[in-house]
Amino acid sequence: QLQVVESGGGSVQPGGSLRLSCAFSGFTLDYYHIGWFRQAPGKEREAVSCISSGGSPAHYADSVKGRFTISGDSAKNTVYLQMSSLKPEDAGVYYCVRGASGYGCYDFLLGYGLDDWGKGTQVTVSS
Repeated sequence: QLQVVESGGGSVQPGGSLRLSCAFSGFTLDYYHIGWFRQAPGKEREAVSCISSGGSPAHYADSVKGRFTISGDSAKNTVYLQMSSLKPEDAGVYYCVRGASGYGCYDFLLGYGLDDWGKGTQVTVSS
């Protein structure tokens, strides 16, 4: 059964770090790209990062480049999002999303070919 479950959210001060995890089942990283979206209250959802099938390369939204790192562990069926130098504008609900077959990370970051969503994990960044 296909399942995507996020964890690792929490509250952190500006400049701090968090690592989100996305545990999935029913598919493998070898054949599907997967990544993260986020949504802040009152704002549209925003693509954050995507990792291509096979585990590389990684892709990032300009707003998080140099601060966030996505990685995958095929043996554990888990994808991680290491977030550093967090800013208040990084706050929101972070969703792990599996990309649809026939699409890639380029489409993912544009919001196309999004197949299966987790329920999300809350990230709060405030002093």
